[in-house]
Amino acid sequence: MMCWYGPGTGGWGVGLMAVGVVLFWALIILGLIAVAWYLWTSADRAPQAQPVPEELLAERFARGEIDEQEYRQRLDTLHGRAGPVIRS
Repeated sequence: MMCWYGPGTGGWGVGLMAVGVVLFWALIILGLIAVAWYLWTSADRAPQAQPVPEELLAERFARGEIDEQEYRQRLDTLHGRAGPVIRS
């Protein structure tokens, strides 16, 4: 003779337990897929290269922020060539 303490797991208990197990495994699988996707896409992304000072200076010149004289003077300074300093 077996000793039962209470009515045991009824129909709803078995059904909810089955739903819980399915949800548990679905979350585990989706989590693994999300991690794999993140690692896959992050490997494709290369770090952005920082622009060199000459490129920044050329962009400022192209936008019209500095004139040609200031561009050439700053370019000479970047390359270590001493030129005449003209103050206006």
